[in-house]
This record gives sequence, C-alpha cells and structure tokens, in this order.
Amino acid sequence: MTGTPNESSTGSTSPVRAQTKISVSDPKIMVNLLGAKDEILRLIERTLDSDVHVRGNEITITGDPAENATAERLFSELIELIEKGETLSVDAVRRTLRMLEENTSERPAEVLTLNILSRRGRTIRPKTLGQKHYVDAIDKNTIVFGIGPAGTGKTYLAMAKAVQALQAKQINRIILTRPAVEAGERLGFLPGTLTEKIDPYLRPLYDALHDMLDPETIPRLMAAGTIEVAPLAYMRGRTLNDAFIILDEAQNTTPEQMKMFLTRLGFGAKIVVTGDVTQVDLPGGTTSGLRVVREILRDVEDVHFAELSSSDVVRHRLVAEIVDAYARFDAAQEQQAAQSVHAVPGRAASGGRTPGRRR
Repeated sequence: MTGTPNESSTGSTSPVRAQTKISVSDPKIMVNLLGAKDEILRLIERTLDSDVHVRGNEITITGDPAENATAERLFSELIELIEKGETLSVDAVRRTLRMLEENTSERPAEVLTLNILSRRGRTIRPKTLGQKHYVDAIDKNTIVFGIGPAGTGKTYLAMAKAVQALQAKQINRIILTRPAVEAGERLGFLPGTLTEKIDPYLRPLYDALHDMLDPETIPRLMAAGTIEVAPLAYMRGRTLNDAFIILDEAQNTTPEQMKMFLTRLGFGAKIVVTGDVTQVDLPGGTTSGLRVVREILRDVEDVHFAELSSSDVVRHRLVAEIVDAYARFDAAQEQQAAQSVHAVPGRAASGGRTPGRRR
C-alpha cells in the first residue's frame, strides 16, 4: 500500500484540502476491501468526512489533512486484516472505526486477529477492544470478574479460554456453574429426574460447549469428570484444584453464595465470574453478591474486574441500542426518585406522615 499526499488551497478563507492516493496491488484484497456490491465502500464513504473514490487498484482520499490521515489509517488496518486471512464484514469495519475514533493504543488489526480457539474452520476471537482486555485479564490473573450487559461475550470468551487451557494441558478439568435462581435452588418441586430439573438453567453452557468441542467428545469428557456442568449449590464443601471454573449469571448469587464459590479455589486453578448487574432476578430485597464483591475485593492482588459495555456487544446492533436505552431509563428513574425524596423530606423520614399532623 502506498500513500501520496497532495495538498492544495483555493484561498486564504477556504479550508485546506489534501489528496492521498492508496495503491492496492492485489486485486483480491481490493475486492474484499470494497465488499459485496460495494457495501463496505459505501459504509466507509458514509462514515468518513473525506471523499473516497476508487478506480482500478487505486483509492483516492480527498479532504481535510487530519481526516485523510484517519481514512488512511482505516484502510491500512482493513488491508492488514485481509492479509491475515480475514473476510471483511460491515461489523468488523464498524469496530475498526470505533477503535480508531477512541485512539486506543492497540491497533484494530491486532485486536481482531487474536485467535483463542479454532474448530472446523471457525475461529473464536475477541471482536472489540473491551473483549481483548477481558481476555488478556484472564491470562494474567487468577480470579477475573467479567461484568457487562447481554451480548458482550462474557461467558462465551471465558469458556473459549477454558477449552484452550484444557487443550494446552494447563488445567485438568473445566467446571461450569450457574445459580438456579428461578427455583430458589430448591429443585425438588420440578418434574422429572435430577438432570431434567437442572437442565434448563445450564442449557446455555452446553450450547457454548458444542460450539467449541466436537459434540461426540463432550459426553466422554463429562463422563470422565473432565468437564462438569452443575448448579452453584453443588459447589459447596469442595476444593477445586487444577481447574478452570466459570460462574455464569453471577448477579443472581447472594453475597454468601459468592463467598462460598470464591473460596472453592484450589491450587493451580483459575476462576472467571460473569454477570450483568442490571438483570438481577433475586427475590425483592436480596442483595446481589456480584454488586458487593467489587467493594470487598477491590484491593486484593491477582483479582481483576473487567467492565464491558454496550460498545462491546457483538449481537444484532439493536442489542447495543436496547442496552443504552435501558441504562438511560434507569438513570432517569433514579434521578426522579432522588428528586422526590428531596422534595418531601418529612415523608421520607417518617414513612409518609408529616410530623405533628393528626389523622
């Protein structure tokens, strides 16, 4: 890729416009760079302030010098992604643009090509900068909390790291657990065998496993105890050595359950706790263990809290917008409640009655 800037000015009052040319020698790279029916090129044209024109193997960028520099960086990152074997998608371009806008120290091409696990031509890798930081934290720390909204890959990436560690013989077994909160962890009243009772709460973990391992090997690994999927209540009283342990949906643990789980940690083990503090399903008035654990463990070495946000959502783009809309709604409700308390302090303090008034 080559770039040739050519600046010109139409007068002292007109903005300086520069022209940068990028030559792409490989026609296959150019085809991938433009996308099917030029959909990627159209996205880039809509997003960038500079004008972008393509003719043959040459891309011409015209506009403000600083905007041109951003455009040139974008094309450089996208070309590197293609050279590393990626097939560009609209989502990948959007994520690359976001990282460039945030001026992150990590290059988008490095973030989006970090392979965690591959199976049958499908590769699992982080798709956002926040996800990469989360994966890096799992590598560096014994206990990691992945906290964020739905669709940010908290559990999926943790499970990919667990399978990777198992295949590399860094650990001997994987333990996946969830609180069966809808049944209050008292499963006896549900119909069916024990497996049938707990299966609805653990099914998402099984589904992720099938994405990462050959389906025929999973029953064998589970029968041998190499992979265990069980409700959180079954962790009590155990010490888990040489294991990769994942607690999913941790917002539905009580503080006591969280303490019980974390103290199962044995030698050579790693724990990842995932959850979304905005979706607590505990009975009214019950404190979420995930909400208080940060305050308790914030100064403990080798414990890391990874925060994921709507910008890390990798599902349908509407999921990120839904997450943000709910966050704005919750913030407005909290503000309104706070204003109501300040408006009638006497009622708040006395359970709704004004002191000194008879009824």
